[in-house]
Amino acid sequence: MKQGPLKIIMVLCFLFLAAQAFAWHDRTHLAIAKAAGYDMWYHCAGPDIAKIKAGNMEAYNHWFNNSAEVEITPEMVLDQVKRYNKRSKYFDPEGHLPGAIIASLRDYEKDLQAGKYAQYHLVYCAHYISDLTMPLHNITFDDYNQRHHNANDGIVESTILNETEKITQNMYRVNLSDKDFENDLAREIARIANLSRKLGYKLRAGKRDMTKQEACIQLGHSASLLKAVLQHYSKMPDKQKMPSLKNNE
Repeated sequence: MKQGPLKIIMVLCFLFLAAQAFAWHDRTHLAIAKAAGYDMWYHCAGPDIAKIKAGNMEAYNHWFNNSAEVEITPEMVLDQVKRYNKRSKYFDPEGHLPGAIIASLRDYEKDLQAGKYAQYHLVYCAHYISDLTMPLHNITFDDYNQRHHNANDGIVESTILNETEKITQNMYRVNLSDKDFENDLAREIARIANLSRKLGYKLRAGKRDMTKQEACIQLGHSASLLKAVLQHYSKMPDKQKMPSLKNNE
C-alpha cells in the first residue's frame, strides 16, 4: 500500500476514535449538576445519549483536543461559538467544547424570547460545562489519551452521586456580571479549560490516571461555573422559565 492512502486511513481511524470518546460518565455529570443546585440535574447525562442519533453534529460539542497545546483565551472561546452543532469531521477535527457552552446559552435565550420551552438548552450547557473539566477532553487525543480515557471518565462514577459533598467542598464563587455576562463567561471558560489541560499534561507526563481527589477538584470547577450561570438566569423577569437554585450563597 502506498504511503499516501495509508496516512489517510490512519487519520480517518483517529477521527473515528475521537468521535467515540465520552467525558465523565453519567452519574458524574448528574452529580455536578446536582451539586450546583440545578433542579433538572437528572437530565444532564442526556447530551451523551443524543450522540447515538445526532452523531458528529453533537459529538464535536463535547471536547477541544487542542493539538497545538496553546493557552486558551476568551477570544478563542468566542471564536468557536459559530462551530456549534456543525458536522466538522474534516475541517474542525479538534472539536469546540468551550464555544459550545456559550452557543447553547445563546440558543436558550433565543427560545426564551420566542416564548418557547427553553430548558433543554440549559441541560446541554450544564453537560458541556461538566465536560470542560475532564482533562483528557482538553488535550490531544493521542496514544496516552486513548488508553486512559475510559478509566478517567469513570474515576468517581460508582460513588459520586451519593457523595456530592465531595464536589461542593471544592466549589467557590464565580463572578459573572449582568452587564458583560458573555465576555465574563468566556473568560471563566478559558480559565477552567487551561486548568484542565494542564492537569491533562501532568497526567500524560506521569502516564497515570487522575486520583479521586484530583477528579473532585475538577468537578468543583464545573459546579462553580454552572451555579454562576444558573444564578445569572434566575435574575431574569420570567421566573417560571428560569432554573431554580437549591443551594443558597
